[in-house]
Amino acid sequence: MYKKTLLKNGLRIITIPVGGTQAVTVLLLVGTGSKYETEKTNGISHFLEHMFFGGTKKRPSTLQLVEPLDRMGGTYNAFTGKEYTGFWAKVEASHLDFVLDWVSDIYLNSKLETKKIQKEKGVILQEIKMYLDTPISYINDLWEKLLYGEQPAGRLIIGKSENILRFKRRDLLEYQKNYYSAKNTIVCVAGKVKPKETEKKIRKCFKKINIKPAKQKLKVVEKQTKPKSSIYFKKTDQTHLCLGVRAYDLFHPQKYTQALLATLLGGYMSSRIWITLREKRGLAYYIKTSPQNMTDTGYLMTQVGVDHQKAEKAISLILQEYRKIKYKNPDPSELQKAKDNLKGKLSLSLESSDFQASFYAGQELLSEEILTPKEQFAKIDQVTGDNILKVAREIFQPEKLNLALIGPFKKKEKFEKILKI
Repeated sequence: MYKKTLLKNGLRIITIPVGGTQAVTVLLLVGTGSKYETEKTNGISHFLEHMFFGGTKKRPSTLQLVEPLDRMGGTYNAFTGKEYTGFWAKVEASHLDFVLDWVSDIYLNSKLETKKIQKEKGVILQEIKMYLDTPISYINDLWEKLLYGEQPAGRLIIGKSENILRFKRRDLLEYQKNYYSAKNTIVCVAGKVKPKETEKKIRKCFKKINIKPAKQKLKVVEKQTKPKSSIYFKKTDQTHLCLGVRAYDLFHPQKYTQALLATLLGGYMSSRIWITLREKRGLAYYIKTSPQNMTDTGYLMTQVGVDHQKAEKAISLILQEYRKIKYKNPDPSELQKAKDNLKGKLSLSLESSDFQASFYAGQELLSEEILTPKEQFAKIDQVTGDNILKVAREIFQPEKLNLALIGPFKKKEKFEKILKI
């Protein structure tokens, strides 16, 4: 029950009426992120996202921007990823007109003042330090750096300190001009909404949008001939590691099989790796195996935190589960449980208007094709045990295997010795 409209200037509008709610979410997605940056501009997507909260001509300060939303009890934020940047606000439905004006105002009219830019540099530098002090998050970036190296896909979304200190107003304006355009933008409204009326309001709010075509990103090149590892020395209380393989991108026909394979391995507390590491041996508190599918990259990866002395044991056990699933079809009941889990999680998530907006707008931005929940459920149900076996044998290969690790280790030889699959 969604409606998509493509305007003549290229702007895409998606409206999603949701019954039984008094909330409405406005989400604006732009097709740019750290994969669109160069080495010298790395971090500029995230920096620009910050600056959109610095004030507009109509709302000159950060306080004047956010205080009205606070008064109405709204939630709001922005985010930057590898291939997208987003701005959103969720409020009681009677405030929809205000939020549409608010989102369009920060998108079209942010002042990007030099004084504010200089101040925000300090904020982002502290954010970088906070991130580096959070190994449970930072390990994911080390994992992607191991896979993609010095390509944009391997760099931090938040950027490097030296870049942050160097950015000037003209750099932000140039980047905004190149990527923040109608053809590269989606405005999505989900919740208690009337599609026709809302669409008219969006057209009015965004009538002055930039119509210049956006620049394209470079395609990621993947090269690997043997298992690889990366060790980041840090005196932590726990070793954090990511262990997995290169896999499928967003357009691959086996992406749903990949998702189910990840779920079987480590998607819930009764999954294989959970039982092996936590329930049988008490090696870890947190465990997760997840798939990642972007427009030109993809992987399947298990992340755990373990005692320093048990890191090698944990790695060996995860690899053991990877090997086992290559040689025997999952039991039909186990596969059905994984299918029900994926469908159940999606169904529960879609009860909120903000997730509804992300679900539909995210698909449109990255793949330009929207599958409804029912259509995705059908794709999941079509996966067979033979599909799982085929994909496991295809991706769990030595030349696709990678390990990234944070802990008090300086040599990686002992870990590389056990990287066999």
